[in-house]
This record gives sequence, structure tokens and C-alpha cells, in this order.
Amino acid sequence: MKKVKKKVKISKFEKLLYTFAFLLLVISPVMIVFSKATLSEINFEVEKQKKEIEKQKKTNESLTMTIDELASLTKIQEVAEQQGLRYNNSNIKSVVEGNDN
Repeated sequence: MKKVKKKVKISKFEKLLYTFAFLLLVISPVMIVFSKATLSEINFEVEKQKKEIEKQKKTNESLTMTIDELASLTKIQEVAEQQGLRYNNSNIKSVVEGNDN
């Protein structure tokens, strides 16, 4: 008795399906590694930006303190005296809000 081998024909759709499944199995791990590497790089950049923001906030606070010091009355009087001006209380007029009845 001779065994008869039957050829199984694969349709074009099945070939396409098998090819797609094979490509999916090959490409998926590569894409996962690529996406994790990209995510890691983005997280690194976010942390770097956070550090820069904190540094800038500290600089801004320092500059605000310097502005407050320079805008103080004693500093203004000191600069005025250096420019040859002097504080004269009789030249200062107070404005008071009230009814004009």
C-alpha cells in the first residue's frame, strides 16, 4: 500500500494572514524596546527641565529680594544724598480720601 500525500492549498488570504502574524511577532518586541527607550529619554528630559525650573525660581527669588532691598526707603534716601538731593519733610503733602462736602 502506498501512502498518498494530499497537498493542502493555502489561499492568498491565509498567506497574507500568516505573513502579517509573523511580522507582528517579529516587530512587536522591537517596537516595545524602542518605545521604552523613547519614554526613558523623555522622562530624563522632564527631570532636566524640572531642575532648570527650580534653578530659575531660586534666581527669581534672589532678584526679587534684591529689588526689594533697592526699593527700600533707606536705599532711596542714600542714593538721593549721593546725587546731591536731600529729604525735606516740609515738601511732602499728604492726600487723604474723603467726602468733598
